[in-house]
Amino acid sequence: SRPLADALRTWAETILPQLSGPSDLAKAFRYMLTRWRALTRVFDDGRIGLDNNPAERALRGVAVGRKNYLFAGSDRGAERAAAFYTLIETAKLNRLDTEAYLRDVLTRIAEHPARRLRDLLPWNWTPLTGLAQAA
Repeated sequence: SRPLADALRTWAETILPQLSGPSDLAKAFRYMLTRWRALTRVFDDGRIGLDNNPAERALRGVAVGRKNYLFAGSDRGAERAAAFYTLIETAKLNRLDTEAYLRDVLTRIAEHPARRLRDLLPWNWTPLTGLAQAA
């Protein structure tokens, strides 16, 4: 809650001058205090999460398979794999049936106007063929 965060800031501002300048703790306090506005933004906007755990969980599979990606063939291949992972995980976060989403988008994208590619992003997608949207 905001009162606890305010108390933390007051305490950090009180303690910081007593710490050795180059110490790790002093660096951590300065880091926190210089980013205080961004850190406490969560109290002003309820849409902002306290953590990024959903994103971390979504990328866990990428981290687990890291050794396998050494064989992507090239940097370009690895970049394409990363783009697909991002697209698939974003579709999951938007509660789409990822198989239906990919099938629909991959069949439409070649004929889809470039200026309207945003329509095919997971948060904007409307299935062309009446595919089920909920996973």
